[in-house]
Amino acid sequence: MAQPNPLNAPKTPGTDTRTLILGIGVGLMAASIGALYTVFARWGMARGLTSPDLTALRFGVAGLVTAPLLLMALVQQRHALLEKWRVWLAVSLLAGTPFGLLMFGALQFAPTSHAAVFPFASMSVMGMLLGAWVLKDPLTRRRATGIALVLGGLLLVSGVDAASFTASALLGDGMFIAAGTLWAGFGSLLRKHQLPPLLATAVISFSALVTYVPVYLWTTGAAGLLAASPEVFWTEVLVQGLIAGGGTLFTYAKMVSILGPARAAIFPALAPGLAALMAWPVLGHLPANLEVAGLLVVMLGLLLAVTGSRRT
Repeated sequence: MAQPNPLNAPKTPGTDTRTLILGIGVGLMAASIGALYTVFARWGMARGLTSPDLTALRFGVAGLVTAPLLLMALVQQRHALLEKWRVWLAVSLLAGTPFGLLMFGALQFAPTSHAAVFPFASMSVMGMLLGAWVLKDPLTRRRATGIALVLGGLLLVSGVDAASFTASALLGDGMFIAAGTLWAGFGSLLRKHQLPPLLATAVISFSALVTYVPVYLWTTGAAGLLAASPEVFWTEVLVQGLIAGGGTLFTYAKMVSILGPARAAIFPALAPGLAALMAWPVLGHLPANLEVAGLLVVMLGLLLAVTGSRRT
């Protein structure tokens, strides 16, 4: 009996109602994971951890967990995997260490309100543009209207005001936009080459493990992680490493394989609003009326953009 090929590309799904519902379900899961790790990142940092500590947990744990899958692919389909080494390298650069450094590094310069808008806005807009340019997924009026609603909802959720645009904040915003653009490129590359979501998760996680984690250990000695209480350490291992580290990549990659990168890029915009709701029981932050209203506007824009026809 022939062995299953982990490199076989997933077949392009149809656009029927069942497929759409499945894609929306996976998208909601991806957005929920994004909200969860955002809330628990704030929870961990309030208890002494830093952004580099959390990034090391995310990459390190996910890389170790998914390493057996990558090893199996190398043993069973080594030639097929190595033939696409340029594609896998590009995927690792787009969604691995460079993305993590830009995303977490921007938090040192830009306020939290900007972090709720700029990366997700660039993911949505660039995902839509790259889908139209690279994959010929038409930019319809309905989809553009949906994206506009999503961006407006993000502004309501974050409460960004003009006074927050300092020179330092603009640097952070630029890093957020670059990170969101990389993520959108990751989605387009996944769909263009029909890469298996689980294997893509393994490649990206392992590449980040062998590039970021050694530098982190060399420069910090893991002092922050060693000083953390067992409760904080193991909670972040679970959330950042297991749930977010592998789950974010896999659910997004799976969503791209179902809906395409243009539609998939819209779902991360739900994360800030969902994070505002999750922060209530975890951080004791009661969502403001504008945050709830912003989440509803984002959901309306998302449904408008996702349920539109993919053909003109």
